[in-house]
Amino acid sequence: MLSLLHIENIAVIEQADIELGEGLTVLSGETGAGKSIVIDAISAILGQRTSRELIRSGAQKGFVSAVFTGIPTELIKKLQEMELNGDEVDTVHVQRQISADGKSICRVNMRPVSASVLKSLSPYFINIHGQHDGQKLMDEQYHIEFLDNFGNAAALLAEYTPLYQRLFALKRQITELDKSEQERLQRIDMLRYHAEEIEAAALVPGEDEALAEKKAVFDNAGKLLGALDAAYRALDGGDEDTPGACALLTVASNEISQISGVSGELQSLYERAEELKYLALDLRDSVSAQQSKIDFSPEESAAAEERLDTIYRLKQKYGATTEEILAYYQEIQQELEKLSCADETRERLHEEYKAGVVQAKAVAARLTALRREAAAKLEKRIVAELADLDMARTRFEIRIETGTRLTAHGMDTVAFLISVNPGEPVKPLSKVASGGELSRVMLAMKNVLTAGEAVGTLIFDEIDTGVSGRAAQKIARKLASIAQKKQTLCVTHLPQIAAMGDSHLLIAKSVREGRSYTDVTPLAQDARVNEVARMISGDNITETTRSSAKELLDAAAASKKRRINDVGF
Repeated sequence: MLSLLHIENIAVIEQADIELGEGLTVLSGETGAGKSIVIDAISAILGQRTSRELIRSGAQKGFVSAVFTGIPTELIKKLQEMELNGDEVDTVHVQRQISADGKSICRVNMRPVSASVLKSLSPYFINIHGQHDGQKLMDEQYHIEFLDNFGNAAALLAEYTPLYQRLFALKRQITELDKSEQERLQRIDMLRYHAEEIEAAALVPGEDEALAEKKAVFDNAGKLLGALDAAYRALDGGDEDTPGACALLTVASNEISQISGVSGELQSLYERAEELKYLALDLRDSVSAQQSKIDFSPEESAAAEERLDTIYRLKQKYGATTEEILAYYQEIQQELEKLSCADETRERLHEEYKAGVVQAKAVAARLTALRREAAAKLEKRIVAELADLDMARTRFEIRIETGTRLTAHGMDTVAFLISVNPGEPVKPLSKVASGGELSRVMLAMKNVLTAGEAVGTLIFDEIDTGVSGRAAQKIARKLASIAQKKQTLCVTHLPQIAAMGDSHLLIAKSVREGRSYTDVTPLAQDARVNEVARMISGDNITETTRSSAKELLDAAAASKKRRINDVGF
C-alpha cells in the first residue's frame, strides 16, 4: 500500500507530506482547491506522461516521492529480476523529478530507471479510476478488454497476438504480389533490357579510368613524341658537332678524375661528376624507353573513344561509375528472380496464410470459450454489486457475438448492455445509464475486476459524479467494503462518502503574500465534523449542520463496526 507521499513544487502545492494508512482515506475540499493535483502527482510516480506545466511557477523543478509497503510477492520477484530490490524486502521507494526543461529523472529504490519502467511497475502499486475510465466504459470497443481482464485471458492473448500479426504481414505480402500482372510483366521486360545492355558492354571495374588515361595519351601523341625526341637529343647529342649532356658530363668527369688525387675536395668533385654522368645516362635511356612505348594507332584511338562513349551512355542510365553500374546489374538480377518466381511465391504465401488462419482461429475459439464462461460469472458479480449500490432491479448483460473474421482480439465483439428499469429491454450503456448510474456500474466493475489483482491501492477520483441521497450512501458503504481488502483513496464532494472514511484529508487553497498555496491537512475529529458540515451546507455552517455532520459520522462509524462484526474481523 501507499504509506507516504511527498510532493514538492507541483502546481500550487509548494510542499506536502501525506501519511496514509489502511482502509478508506477520503480527500475533500472546495472545487479548484487542488485535489486533482494530488492525483496528478501520484500519476507521475506511476510513470504517466508529465508536462513542465506541472512545475510550480518560479521553481526549477518539481519532485514527487512515495513509499510503498507490504508489496506483493509478484512485485518482489519482478524487482529482483530487474535488480531494483531495496534493503527492505517488502518496501519500495519511488521518486520522480520533473525539470523545467521537460526532462524527468525517475528512481526506484534509489536506482535510476526510465518512465516506462515505472509504468510497467504501476499495476502492482496503484489502480486509479477517473473520468477516463468512465469514458472507456461507455465505448464498446473497450468492453472486450474489461472482460478479458476479468477472465484472465492474458496468456491466450499472448498466444494469439503473434499469430494474428503474422497473418497481417502475409496478407500485405500477398496484396503486393497480386498487383497488376501487366505491370509485373512490363517491369520484367524493362529490367531484362537493362540487364542485356549491361551484359553486352562486358564492363570491368575501373576500366573507364584506364581508358580515359589511354585516350589522353593518344590525343597528345604528337606533342609527347616531339618533347621526348627533343629531350633525347639534348641528352645524347644531335651530331658530332653538337655533343649532348651525357657526353659533356663524361668529359667533365674524366677531366676531374685526373686531378682527384690531389685533395679530398677534388675527390669529392669527381664523385659528384660521376654521379651526374650516370644519372644523365639513366635519364637518356628512360626517355628512349618511353619513346618506344608510344605507338600511336588511329584505329586504337578510335576504339578507345568508342568504348568510352559506350560506358558514358551506360553511366547516364545506370550509375556514376562502372562499379555502380555493376551493382545495379546485381540488383536487377535479384529483382528479376523475385518477379519471375512471383507465382510460386504467391502460392506459398497463400498456403502459409491458410494454415495460419486455421491455427489462429483455433486459439480464437479458445478465447471465445473463455470469454463466454467469464461473461456468465461477471454478469452475476456485477448484478450482485449493483444490488449493493441501490440498483437491485438492474439487469446487466454481456453480449458476445462471434464472427468468422479474425481481428486483433480474436473473432468476438463484446458489448455491455443494461436495463435499469423493470420491463425495459437491455440497451447499450451509453444509451441508458445516467451519470450516477454509470458511476455505480463503474464502481461495481472496478470492485470485481481488481479483487484478484496484486495491486495494493485503489484510487477513485470523483466516483460520486451525478450521485446523491441514498445512492451516495450505498456507494460510501461499497467503498468502505472495498477498503477492508485494499487500501482505498477517494476524492469526493459527498458528505456520505466523506463520513465513511477511516481517515480524512482536507485539500485547501489559500493566498499568502500574493501567491496561491494548496495544503493537505489530515483532519482530527472536530475538524472533520466541520468539513462534513461544509459539504452538507456550504460555507453557512450552523450548529444544526454540525449536528447533522456528527450524526452522519456516527452512523458511518456504526455501519463500519457492524460490517466488521458481520465478517468476523
